[in-house]
Amino acid sequence: MLDWAPILVGLLLFILLSPGLLFQLPGNNRTVEFGNFQTNGKAIVIHTLLFFGLFTILILAVGVHIYTG
Repeated sequence: MLDWAPILVGLLLFILLSPGLLFQLPGNNRTVEFGNFQTNGKAIVIHTLLFFGLFTILILAVGVHIYTG
């Protein structure tokens, strides 16, 4: 049986935390910008740290598992 949780959680977080798609923290002109489809280096670093933190919490601490078979 394969555990699909890391793949699906990673994909979902990647889509939701892409800088500029839903929100961008920090924005180009304001602290938080929503749906502007633009990014900068600071936002990439912040969203990478958010992704890593949330992924680690969900997979290791909470123990999300999705088995097939």
